[in-house]
Amino acid sequence: MAFAENDGADFAVGTRPMADINMIPLIDVMLVLLVVFMVTAPLLTHAVRVDLPEAASHPEVQHPDDLNLAIRADGALYWNDLPIAAAELPARMAAAAAASPVPELHIRADRQVPYGRVAEVMAAAARAGLDRIGFVSEPHSDSP
Repeated sequence: MAFAENDGADFAVGTRPMADINMIPLIDVMLVLLVVFMVTAPLLTHAVRVDLPEAASHPEVQHPDDLNLAIRADGALYWNDLPIAAAELPARMAAAAAASPVPELHIRADRQVPYGRVAEVMAAAARAGLDRIGFVSEPHSDSP
């Protein structure tokens, strides 16, 4: 449309062509998009919710039939405070799992032990049938 060439004969007396953009439809579309994004944004988060334990540990009552497995920083294994070879571990776990009731396995791993090694020990315990596993830690020095 060429408004500059029009002498105004096509328009009624006193009316001029509208030079402004009607913003109402644009605002409606924007609000609909805002609602869509507000509904879908929480669904797009991939965070895993994990209930982490508190930093301070509490003394646990030791039962005589509980098993203690220690993993030193150099990878040495200790079954109830006696050194064992890594090859003996599955057989000892299977024998312990055959007992009635099944004892709880307490793992004491050195801070320097890689997580992969602890995961291997836990997998071996699960394969053997020891499904009650606990981790032993030292309480903070500021804990009562």
